[in-house]
Amino acid sequence: MPIRNRRAAARPWLSALYRDGYYPDHVVDRGRAVFLALCERIEDRRPADLPALYALTHAATEEFNALEAEFEAAGSEIETVAREEIAEDFWFVATAYGFPDADVEELIAPREW
Repeated sequence: MPIRNRRAAARPWLSALYRDGYYPDHVVDRGRAVFLALCERIEDRRPADLPALYALTHAATEEFNALEAEFEAAGSEIETVAREEIAEDFWFVATAYGFPDADVEELIAPREW
């Protein structure tokens, strides 16, 4: 299903990671797919409030937790630059879908990175 939110559809997801050779593109591609799937879930389920949004972002955060092993296997890791870029993209999702009061730490509360 294509993303209907124009801002989200045009977003250069994880752009800092793509620009840095330390992060393998094939793993960053998987992270980008997590964000695209999150946008699709938000558009499909239309969370009514912040707790409903957080439930969706927590599930996506768990997917990033699982990607940590793939980054490590490729000689990389989710470290400071990656953590900040991922968190920024989660914040973007919240604001793009009408939740400017979302707490970025709560968006990614179950993170292990």
